[in-house]
Amino acid sequence: MSKFKKKKEGGLPPISTASLPDIVFMLLFFFMVATVIKEDNLKIENKLPFADQIEKLDKKKPISYIYAGKPSARFTNMGTEARIQLNDKFASAKDIKAFVAAERAALREDQIPKLIMALKVDEKANMGLIMDIKEELRKTNALKINYTTKKGDATSNAGR
Repeated sequence: MSKFKKKKEGGLPPISTASLPDIVFMLLFFFMVATVIKEDNLKIENKLPFADQIEKLDKKKPISYIYAGKPSARFTNMGTEARIQLNDKFASAKDIKAFVAAERAALREDQIPKLIMALKVDEKANMGLIMDIKEELRKTNALKINYTTKKGDATSNAGR
């Protein structure tokens, strides 16, 4: 008998998996950067009015949106009067207090005083609804209010 055995032919060498974690992390980072965060699904008509003296909001500050307008064609069962939408749900003016509390609870403590409530109100919404929203915001001490508009000639709003 011989002391040394001959290697048998056959078999492929095992696949190297050393670079697999690198590939997984590259894909993870790609999808984190390329993914768009979902915006609210609007259930109302929201044609913003025009304004000529506008200022862009700083993205570093926390912003919460309150939408107001007539329900869209898919939601005709909700009536034809202007309604309030908070996140993805129809709401009443009384629900704004809980909405502001939830938005504040989701923020870090140093960000709470910087919270801006942005009103995206349809150009045909009645002023009574806007006043109800503002009154509820005053009660919750959410005094930083922004009206979201489109850039354009403000005089064109009167003719609509």
